[in-house]
Amino acid sequence: MQRAELADFLRRRREGIRPVDVGIAEGPRRRAAGLRREEVAMLAGMSTDYVVRLEQGRSSQPSTQLLGALARALRLSDDERDHLFHLAGHQPPPAAGTARLARAGLLRMLDLLGDTPALVVSDLGEVLAQNRASRLLTGDHGGGTGDRRYLVYRWFTEPEARAVTPPEEQEHHARQQVADLRAALGRRGTDAEVTGLVARLREVSADFRRLWDDHEVAVRRADRKTFLNPRVGRMCMDCETLLTPDRGQLLVVLTPADDETRERLELLRVLGVEDFPGVPL
Repeated sequence: MQRAELADFLRRRREGIRPVDVGIAEGPRRRAAGLRREEVAMLAGMSTDYVVRLEQGRSSQPSTQLLGALARALRLSDDERDHLFHLAGHQPPPAAGTARLARAGLLRMLDLLGDTPALVVSDLGEVLAQNRASRLLTGDHGGGTGDRRYLVYRWFTEPEARAVTPPEEQEHHARQQVADLRAALGRRGTDAEVTGLVARLREVSADFRRLWDDHEVAVRRADRKTFLNPRVGRMCMDCETLLTPDRGQLLVVLTPADDETRERLELLRVLGVEDFPGVPL
């Protein structure tokens, strides 16, 4: 761990970010450009004291989870993120796998979308980042471990994961998820992450086996979905999906399909966040 270099790198990256770039109002009393330490702490989900100790070279070695949170909060590029991990004495996360981070460019797009629900997911349906509007609409998908971090796994193993999808749309939605996973398997080939996920789903879910054996293939694209939000009711959303060139990550943007949904989304923004189980898109 290179404490002095790590401290200098974090401080300079913090000072190089405009508050407006991460959705924070600058306010009249802000004397210097860049984020305050407490703002970085808020964005990364850690204590201000720990951010201070990191920038002063007095901290213990941060975990890979903390480094990932800092990389997202500071909107680091892929190269900057890898450099951060090296300075902290860790190997950077691989291109695929459990430690994957949302690309910096996609995180910036999340910020720019503001009140439009959007999230970044991997090609296997692991949620890598959400904006506030997305959490209001479908719940917080962060924090899952093991197979629960995959939306498709929760859909086929946890009945509550289907709670916000109307019964008449659940078969279509299930087929869509399986077809998208089949396409990912075709791209990745014998990659252990995807083959293991498929094997475990086949073992625990008869419904998944039924749909998997149909061998349908379809990459996730534009669609219209209905959400049964527990606070404001039925919401019809148009879903637009943007793929990275390697198809490894997707930006999913959700926009109201009608005026009634638009009004209910506005009401959700006023009501704020209330915990309820995160559900697959």
